[in-house]
Formats: sequence, structure tokens, C-alpha cells
Amino acid sequence: MKLVAFERAKQGTGASRRLRITGRTPGIVYGGVAEPKMIELDHNALWHALKKEAFHSSVLEMDIAGSHHQVLLRDVQMHPFKQLVLHIDFQRVDANTKLHMKVPLHFSGDENSPAVKTEGCIANHVITEIEVICLPADLPEFIAVDLSGLKKGSSLHLADVTMPKGVTAVTRGKNNPVLVSVVAVAGAEVPAADAAAAPAAKAAAKPAAKTAPAAKAPAAKTAAKK
Repeated sequence: MKLVAFERAKQGTGASRRLRITGRTPGIVYGGVAEPKMIELDHNALWHALKKEAFHSSVLEMDIAGSHHQVLLRDVQMHPFKQLVLHIDFQRVDANTKLHMKVPLHFSGDENSPAVKTEGCIANHVITEIEVICLPADLPEFIAVDLSGLKKGSSLHLADVTMPKGVTAVTRGKNNPVLVSVVAVAGAEVPAADAAAAPAAKAAAKPAAKTAPAAKAPAAKTAAKK
């Protein structure tokens, strides 16, 4: 993504407040061998950019007074209750230095999995983003995760996901955390074929009914009338 920034001459609380009144957001660009640079950005353009997932997880192309910089979003300060960005921080990117970033997971295919399609389950997304280490050129906007093979009673772990080339996942605590778990839904509808087979299975499982004993014949009357 590309964005345009402008050099900011004045600093301080008062200067930043006046800047916000004019529709600009104060910020800073730091890192690398160059000195930190005070910048300002158009607030409306920045507000809409912050709503895009790629703005938070990819290398950005920033134009400052005609010079181009590769940067990463590092911090955003928001107003407690207004739709207002108070301050924003960017870090310069070195093409030869590996990055430590959080990348979102994009799940797909769960509606076609046996667990969801025929077994009355849902896919519970336990983790929606992971930390990775890679060079700036290899940083993905997201990592695709295919859930079409999920089955009842199973789960998907980090080791089951193929990382993009040059990208290494970083784990904390557990070496192979669960990304997606399969949860059975109480009262879920059973497919028609399975519903028809259920009564037959129950009937086969029942023991045969006991045969009632034959009724005894009444004793023959032997007394003769006198």
C-alpha cells in the first residue's frame, strides 16, 4: 500500500492540537540509520487506510516530500471516544533485516468439510493471527488456511499449515498450538440419509421380544350329573 506524508516542523502538545484541528494527524518515522522524522498525514485518508487489514500487516510505501521509504505501522493512538487518530508511529524497513510481525490467518473451506457438512459440527477459530519472522520481501499480507479436511473430533494445529516461502512461524509456550477446533452442536440437524438410517439401526439393536407363554387349557370336567 502507498501513503503520502508531509514533514512536520513544529512539535509539542499545542502544535499537535492545532494540527488536528486542520484535519491532519501528527506522526513519526524512526528506525534504520537515519534520524527520526516528524511527519503529518491527512486524517481522513489515514482513517480509511486503518480499516484495511493490509495496512496493519504489510510493508507500506511512504512518500515524504518526494522521497520514498518502506515502513511498517508500529503504533496508533486513538481518541478515547471520538473517531480521531491522535498520533501514529512508523518504522523504517531494511531490505536485509528480518522482520518480526503478526500476520492474520484467512480461513476457508470449512463449509465443505465433513465435520460441518455432514456431522453437525462447527469450526471454532482458536487463533486468528500468528507471529512470523521473515525478510520484508517475503512478508505475506495473510496466511491462507484450508479447513475442508476437518472431521468430527479433530483439530487443526500450526504444524498442519504450510508457511509461505521464507516465512517462519514464532510460537510462545506451546510448540504446536491449536488453530481450529471442531465443536459438536447440540441439537444440530442430521442429514436425511442418516436420519432415515437411525430408526433402522435402533430396531436392529433392540433384543427380540419374549414370546408369551401359551395359555393352559381348562381342566376337563369329570363330575357326572347325578
